[in-house]
Amino acid sequence: MCCFSRDAKVADTKIFARSSKEGRQFLVYSMKFSAKEDLAMILPIPVPKDSKEDAVTFINLEKYANFFEDMEEGFPRPRSDNGGKKDDSKDAPKLKVVDVGSFEASFVPAIKDFARLDERFRLPDGVWDKLPMYKDYGFAVFKLKKGSEHKVHPMAFEFPRANDKQLFFPTVHIHDGKVHDKAGFDHVLYCQPEGKLMMGWVASAKPAGMFMGVQKSQGLIDPRMHCYRKPLEGKLKNEDIIV
Repeated sequence: MCCFSRDAKVADTKIFARSSKEGRQFLVYSMKFSAKEDLAMILPIPVPKDSKEDAVTFINLEKYANFFEDMEEGFPRPRSDNGGKKDDSKDAPKLKVVDVGSFEASFVPAIKDFARLDERFRLPDGVWDKLPMYKDYGFAVFKLKKGSEHKVHPMAFEFPRANDKQLFFPTVHIHDGKVHDKAGFDHVLYCQPEGKLMMGWVASAKPAGMFMGVQKSQGLIDPRMHCYRKPLEGKLKNEDIIV
């Protein structure tokens, strides 16, 4: 789910997912955006209920800004494939803020804890009432600066999973404070699954260690495994993707 606390225009979204140790998942997220105000991107994540405030580990990829450009190098691109185009409460204590490269990040354990964030970085009142499926989720919140055609370095973190058999991709859109049944997608999803049959996904030509900066990825990439890729383009059902 890609939610913004203020109006935003978003394009060229790329998401990578991989299982990590002890029932946890890595997630890497990148996009271009334009916004007239400072805002937050909010990613609901399916964490175990009552997760602690330090349950999410944020990973600084400021020195690996071309993470997804390298990822694309693993996939042969037919001439007809456009998906792989390159492109440069008042009394409650405040939630912990972590500097992660060029932005600040926080983990919000539950919907009620948004009251502990600055109002600019929350969704409008009533939005969560329309999204009951997220009532038990936690939220990774990234604070972003206003501007046109921003391209920030990839945002990455590791979180505990409520279901350790699934890979979760946050793809539901809320860019204007409203929940729409369908949304315009300009996404490419990537993953390194463990023993899953990836129908409808394209496998990389080589193991990831042959085209990714493994050391710069800080453990996000398993160099021995192939990567898989799936573009999502056009007007599609507004929902998260679970593998």
